[in-house]
Amino acid sequence: VHLRSTDVPMGLADLHRALALGAPAELTFFEGQAEGRAIFPDDDFPGRWFSSWTAQRLEDVVHGAGFDLEGMGQRTGAPGEQGFRVRAARARTLPDTVGTGMRLLVCGLNPSEHAADAGVGYVTPGNRFWPAAVAAGLVSRDRDPRQALLEHGIGMTDLVKRATPRAAALTATEYREGITRLERLCAWLQPQAVCVVGLAGWRAAVDRAAGAGWQLTDLGGRPVYLMPSTSGLNTGTSRSAIEGHLRATMVAPPERPRGDDTTMTARPDARR
Repeated sequence: VHLRSTDVPMGLADLHRALALGAPAELTFFEGQAEGRAIFPDDDFPGRWFSSWTAQRLEDVVHGAGFDLEGMGQRTGAPGEQGFRVRAARARTLPDTVGTGMRLLVCGLNPSEHAADAGVGYVTPGNRFWPAAVAAGLVSRDRDPRQALLEHGIGMTDLVKRATPRAAALTATEYREGITRLERLCAWLQPQAVCVVGLAGWRAAVDRAAGAGWQLTDLGGRPVYLMPSTSGLNTGTSRSAIEGHLRATMVAPPERPRGDDTTMTARPDARR
């Protein structure tokens, strides 16, 4: 409760890394939308930071941090203090590495089981993401998502948190739910841009005819770049092409025609 809300995802990512698979966690939070050092003027230790949460954002953050949410009940403290008590279990997945000031939020389709067990996305032998990201200048260290965020402003998440041997096991419903969560995440943390890695999820949830490149549909007001999968199974896309896509994400998207304000909110039909 004494972390800034935007620092909580990385705090929970640390907790995810420290716990064994299936280990339980119980967490308490304050309810509300205020944040700062003056929320509780009668605090026994004046000057402490307090954050508070809505139920939806808290659920998104706990789920994104790689936990199965088993219960979220109301708790009451001192007069006027309302909060949540969260019961969760460490899931076989990857935690989001996200925060404020992101230059780019990279969003994969979902973790492979190998990546979930290793604790690093895109780690499956033959996946070209990390070599291409280093070559493109997005990051300076191979297979280190924490350093990518803290030193380069490159955040990472997935549309679907469920780990599978192949992304083909995912459903259109899971992709649609993932896009909705991603939209809320972008509206909250405001990355400069979003890069969705893998065409299938975006096509299933947003635009069946979408091709690689900058998209007409934003997420939370942030521009979206769609690129092919970096998996070694995608033999139709070379590593040099993947490098080119990653470089393109660091260039400002082209301006839209005047009056084009397409967003997920403005286009509910885009999910069909």
